[in-house]
Amino acid sequence: MKFCWSTLMVKNMEESLKFYKEIIGLQVDRRFKAGPGVEITFLGDGETKIELVCNEASNEVNFGQDISLGFEVNSLDETMALVKEKGIDIHSGPFQPNPHTKFFYVLDPNGLKIQFVENI
Repeated sequence: MKFCWSTLMVKNMEESLKFYKEIIGLQVDRRFKAGPGVEITFLGDGETKIELVCNEASNEVNFGQDISLGFEVNSLDETMALVKEKGIDIHSGPFQPNPHTKFFYVLDPNGLKIQFVENI
């Protein structure tokens, strides 16, 4: 079995695309209409794929508080500076649970926790 992607329901496709492209660094793989008022965008390549689904008929998305998507970064300090520069608040952290890992969280435009992790 092979993992394909994570699907995220989003309230605003453009706002979500901006976040995942500018902050996470994912590129659009494909984007298409999937029926009246429904748009789907796949981002990423290789093993990192995210599917964003925007349905104009539904303005609500619900993510549990205990779920997050984690992304490895080269420098936690540089990533923290980038998110602050883009006007994104740090949700929590930074944390360093052991000498080899440190991380922090932000929220994406839909309220999903995004974890940035630096392996030291």
